[in-house]
Formats: sequence, structure tokens, C-alpha cells
Amino acid sequence: MKIVNLDGCTTNPGDLSWDGFEKLGDFTVYDRTSPEQVIERAKGANALIINKTIITREILEKLKPELEYVGLQSTGYNVIDCKAAKELGITVCNIPSYSTNAVAQLVFAFILQITNKVNLHSQAVFNGEWSSCPDFCFWKAPLSELAGKTIGIIGFGAIGQKVAKIAEAFDMFVLAYAPRPKDKGELKTVKFVSLDELLKNSDIITCHCPLTPETQGMINKDTISKMKKSAIFINTSRGPVVDEAALADALNNDKIQAAGLDVLSVEPAKEDNPLLKAKNCYITPHIAWAAKETRARLLGILEDNLKAYIDGHPQNVVNK
Repeated sequence: MKIVNLDGCTTNPGDLSWDGFEKLGDFTVYDRTSPEQVIERAKGANALIINKTIITREILEKLKPELEYVGLQSTGYNVIDCKAAKELGITVCNIPSYSTNAVAQLVFAFILQITNKVNLHSQAVFNGEWSSCPDFCFWKAPLSELAGKTIGIIGFGAIGQKVAKIAEAFDMFVLAYAPRPKDKGELKTVKFVSLDELLKNSDIITCHCPLTPETQGMINKDTISKMKKSAIFINTSRGPVVDEAALADALNNDKIQAAGLDVLSVEPAKEDNPLLKAKNCYITPHIAWAAKETRARLLGILEDNLKAYIDGHPQNVVNK
């Protein structure tokens, strides 16, 4: 089997091993692939591995009859025309539930940065402000506890549930919005509510929903207007869930307190993205999934998916 990975760098920049794939066939990995290089590099491949490379119907048709499998190095699969792949007899598999712990961890990294102002006060110390202070302590902005606050979770899959579990450990109350009922399991304070009720009553709002026609632009001028002025907004799901101009306006005009974002509508970020200059906005470069342990887990599932396909019982298929 000829296996080609068009997007190897972000998953494995050199600190992990591709040995398992080399045992499965003739394996070639490219760090990154431009749109113009896709056909040339993928031609003749039986199995194609991608991350953010766009695979259209036209590309799939040009890669037949050899191409029979596409392995995604991600949970999301909007980069490939799954309908066309199904019609052409090409199996597409994704990586579900590999980054739950890491994403939930980043959610609280944003929350704690905003509520405890860690960077602000650390920088003040290194600027000499503590050394010259007449008191044993000082603070440059209001600090707040999480206990007793309400967190609103939009989307209640594995990541949303993990965020809820951590929130309960902080003695927070949890509101959740999901299009279909979910089992609360051992969670004690979770209450399912409408989106409007969640927006109105949450001190912190965090998005964990997939990108669909229904969720695109869900966080917009209208929904933001329903949030508390003291609200903190977090997005680690998909960038287009947010109307970025509306969020920037809300931050700059003190309509909400702060935002923490790991995803934007266009990545890498465009220089003219209004959020890059918005007040009280913290942005990380899509790193929630990037812990070494998380990427190793992804790589293991990616390899298992391909093995399962070769053995005749494909798993994690998204275009059945």
C-alpha cells in the first residue's frame, strides 16, 4: 500500500515517530502541502493522510482509481468532500475524542489568566513594581474567585462534559446548551437550558460545538447583547462559530469583560483581524490539541484507523 501524508508537521514536528506507518506500506510524509502540490504528491496513493489540506471532489476524482482511503489527523472533517468520497468508494476516517483533556485544560488556562491576571502581575513584578511597593502585596486590577460563579457550556459532548467536571471541582454552577438531550452522568450541578437563558445567566461562556450551518456565526451581535457585561467568553471549538467583528466591538466597548480564543475564522490569523487589536482579548495559535501527549494519542489512533481499514473492518468512518 502506498501511503502519503500531506500535512505531517503540526502533528509530528520531529518529537514523535512515524515508524508504525512505515511498517504498513510505502510511506511518504511531507511537512506541509500547498494546494498546487496536492495532485502531484498524492497521485498513486492508496491511502492519503491530511490535516488542513482541502480535498475537493475534483481532487478525489483525479486520484482514483488508486485512492481508497483518507485518514484525517483531526476530529473535524469539513476539509474533505465526504459526499463525493462516498460516491467514489473512498473511506474517510477521523480522530474522535483524542484531545478532550487538553482542550478542557486550555479553557481553564484562559479563565484563570483572565480572573487572576497572572501575566499582568508577573510583568509588574519584573518591572520592579513589587520591589518598590510599600506593602507586602498589591494588585493592578480586580481579581475574582471561580467558586459560586456560573459557567455556560455551548455543546455538551466529551469536551463540554470534561469542562463541566473541572468547573464543578472549582465549586462552580454549570448551565449547558445542546440541541439534543445528554446524559449528565455523575455531574451534580449541570442544568440544561435554552441558549438565551445560558447567555443571560452565565458568568463564563465557553463554546464546544461543531461547525455546522446552524452554529456558524452563532456568537454574534445579537447573542453577545444577551450576555452580562462582566461575562468572559471562551472559544476553543471552531473560529467561524464567532462573528469576529461583533466580538471585537463588544470587547472594545465594554459590552463583555474579556475573551479567550484558540481558534479564528482564518488560520493563520490575518493581520487585519479585528480581534488582534481588541481590548482584553487573549488569543493562542490553535494549540489546544498540541500537547505532546495529545499528539501521541492522535498518532496512535491515526495508525489504528489505517490498520483497521487494511484489515477489513474500518473504524471512525465519517462518510458511511
